[in-house]
Amino acid sequence: MDDSLRTAVDAQDSGGPIAQLYRLAAAHKELAREQSAQVRAARSQGYSWQAIATALEISKQAAHKKYGRQ
Repeated sequence: MDDSLRTAVDAQDSGGPIAQLYRLAAAHKELAREQSAQVRAARSQGYSWQAIATALEISKQAAHKKYGRQ
């Protein structure tokens, strides 16, 4: 959605579910960026894929697949 439409929706629905969904989407993107940065930091400090996967509560294979080529 373009910014002008988003602004119009926000103005009409500042506390409603659509506005909340936009805020959650933005928060999700920021969390994903931060998570990627922390995985890179962990790898650069020598942590194993298993340790990272355990912290993320996913499998070692899933962690490597998602973050292994960054």
